[in-house]
Amino acid sequence: MNKPLILVVEDDKPIRNLIAATLKSHDYKFISAENGAGAIMEASSHNPDIMLLDLGLPDMDGVEVIRRIRSWSEMPVIVISARSEDRDKIDALDSGADDYLTKPFSVEELLARIRVAQRRLSSARSEQIAAGSLFVNGELKIDMAAGCVFLGDEPVHLTPIEYKLLCLLAANVGKVLTHTYITQKIWGSSWENDIASLRVFMATLRKKLESDPESKRCIQTHIGVGYRMIRIDQTERDENDQ
Repeated sequence: MNKPLILVVEDDKPIRNLIAATLKSHDYKFISAENGAGAIMEASSHNPDIMLLDLGLPDMDGVEVIRRIRSWSEMPVIVISARSEDRDKIDALDSGADDYLTKPFSVEELLARIRVAQRRLSSARSEQIAAGSLFVNGELKIDMAAGCVFLGDEPVHLTPIEYKLLCLLAANVGKVLTHTYITQKIWGSSWENDIASLRVFMATLRKKLESDPESKRCIQTHIGVGYRMIRIDQTERDENDQ
C-alpha cells in the first residue's frame, strides 16, 4: 500500500514535533500548518490524502476548517483535540470529520487511526477501478480506455492538452486544483508562461464542454487559485431528462 501524504495541523509545537517524528519514523510523507488559514492553503496547494487536525487553532476553530475543506475535498480528516466533551465530538463529526482522537493520545493509537483512514482511501480507489474506465459526470462521459470524450451521445474533439486537463480534473472531482499543481502535472513546471497557457487551454476546454447554453457547467473557476470539477448530482440529471 502506498504511503499517503498527511497534512498535520497543530499550533502546539511540542505536539506537532511529536506527530512529525512519529510519521517520519514510519516513513509517512507529511506537510504541516500552524493555523486554519495555513491548513486551507496547504490542502488546496498539495491535495493531501489525510488531515490530522487540532480544533483549538489561533485564527479559527478547527470545525470551521473542516467545513471549508469539505466544500471541495473528501479526504479523511482525523481530529486530534484536548476537547473531550461529547458535544465537541459531535460538532466535529457532523461537520465532516471522519475520526476523533482525544489528547493525550498514544503513538500506537494515532498510527492505528491513520491505518483505518488508509484502508478507506484504498477501498475508495479500488471501487473507482472496479467501476471501469468510463467516467461519467452529468452529460460528460470520458472513456479512458479509448481516449474519447462525449457530451451525451455527441463526441467532443479535444486537443491532447485539453484531454489531459480534463482527465486531471476528473481524477480529482470535487477538489480545487491550484494553478501550480495543474501546471506541474501537465507541463512539469509552473512558470508564469505555463499558467498563462493554462488559462488559454481551460478557456477553450470549457467552451467545448459548455457550448450548449442549457448544459450544466461542471468546471468551476476559483479566481486566483485554480479550477475544480463539480460533481453533478444524479438526481439533477434524472430531473433534466424528464
